[in-house]
Amino acid sequence: MRKILPVLFVSFFSSFFASSQTDRFAYAITDVNKEGANWSFLRKIDLKTGAFSEVLLNGNDAASLAYDDATKKQISEPLKDARFGNIANAAFGTGVAAIAFDKRNNRLYYTPMFIDQLRYIDLKTMKVYFITTSEFTGIKTKATDQSNIVTRMAIGMDGNGYALTNDGNHLLQFTTGKKIVVSDLGALVDDPENKTASVHNSCNSFGGDMIADDDGNLFLFSNRTNVFKINIGTKVATHLGTVSGLPATYTINGSAVDNQNQVLISSAVDNSNIYTVDIKTLAATPVQSAGAWRTADLATSNLLATRRPFPFVRLLKAIEETDDGRIQLFPNPVTNNRFTVQFNLAEGNYTVQIKDVLGRQVSRIKTNIKGEGQTETFQLPSLAGKGVYLVKITDHNNKTVFTRKILVQ
Repeated sequence: MRKILPVLFVSFFSSFFASSQTDRFAYAITDVNKEGANWSFLRKIDLKTGAFSEVLLNGNDAASLAYDDATKKQISEPLKDARFGNIANAAFGTGVAAIAFDKRNNRLYYTPMFIDQLRYIDLKTMKVYFITTSEFTGIKTKATDQSNIVTRMAIGMDGNGYALTNDGNHLLQFTTGKKIVVSDLGALVDDPENKTASVHNSCNSFGGDMIADDDGNLFLFSNRTNVFKINIGTKVATHLGTVSGLPATYTINGSAVDNQNQVLISSAVDNSNIYTVDIKTLAATPVQSAGAWRTADLATSNLLATRRPFPFVRLLKAIEETDDGRIQLFPNPVTNNRFTVQFNLAEGNYTVQIKDVLGRQVSRIKTNIKGEGQTETFQLPSLAGKGVYLVKITDHNNKTVFTRKILVQ
């Protein structure tokens, strides 16, 4: 008998589910001062208001020793770096211009501009980890023209991290699980239609940042406002044009997908505004007029939605989730076809319905709640395949008190 949701759709719905759980903030690398250029301080940006938070991490502190990712233990002896001395021990030592938010593992990956090492922040504990088992690019000596340093980074739809040197000659891939493995995928290739707008040209294409979409591509927003679409599989970079509507002196140094499927951009030299860019027209719109911070890089976990969804996915996406905080559902994504619900509701009878993406009822369970904090575990039928489902809870008057999309892995 065929499962309720064919496994064929798993990767598609995983991507859809991830895109529906959008970040409402972006991480940003700034100085301690609005006008400064010491890219060693981590903040957040509220995507609705454009407001910058207080400092979340002082990456300039060389006295606070990091942790070794391989052993998960704190490094006992300070690093001794012949070039940069004690500053190599600072989390953001030599400055940072490439970050990527890994929401699945709640980590912020990055690399210092002039130290060839991949690092990350555990955002739950705010501990900093160094990847000590391997170099990042394998290029210890950074070129004076900064051609071989990494200033662009993003987490792809496959869950892997991707980073790119300024000259486009090294597209790096790194895994984000327990064991981090770095691979150099090689140089990007210019689309024949690019003509003079080469992805390797220092005037057109150095600096900036990258985002990822839901169809296996990366988008490079260069310092000089050029935009390239990069197919990860073929490594072909296609020039899409330049961003319009920006001040003449504006450089793009950070890019991230916001919660409205626009590309948020920031500048390290112009703090008059941050902007959103429509990927179809490349037109920029200011987010706020109260001023911003000079920002070297941005990161959210949001993927740019570029694929055309199936009709029933559009229907599912249109369903409003109801959650006033009184009901907690976990884990989500769901493993082993089992999830738990904590009810912080009045005593009474409640019905838990589970439906698939076509609106078909998969399961219907009645439960009696005898007090706040009661937890109940629910098991999906064995025929329920992997994919996206809707959990709906109603009270004895058939009033909906909770709806939530879940991803079954």
